Amino acid sequence: MAKPKLRTGVRLTYDRTRETHVLLFPEGVLVPNATAAAVLGLCDGEATVEEITASLGERYSGVRTQEVVALLEKLADRQVVRWT
Repeated sequence: MAKPKLRTGVRLTYDRTRETHVLLFPEGVLVPNATAAAVLGLCDGEATVEEITASLGERYSGVRTQEVVALLEKLADRQVVRWT
């Protein structure tokens, strides 16, 4: 089962000036919304998408695996997430 992980050199951090999470990578910066930041925060290369979805479901209602996968695929296309 595929397990998402931030690529080497990519870091999710909280920007106090902007008061939001930012995703830093060598080619730029992304400002994910709160939900995307929550997903990214769980991408440790150990948790499966199903485990990430379940964890998010404890905090948010209506979390769907397809939406988590769609987000992670978009981020994989941007070379910030890889599947292990």
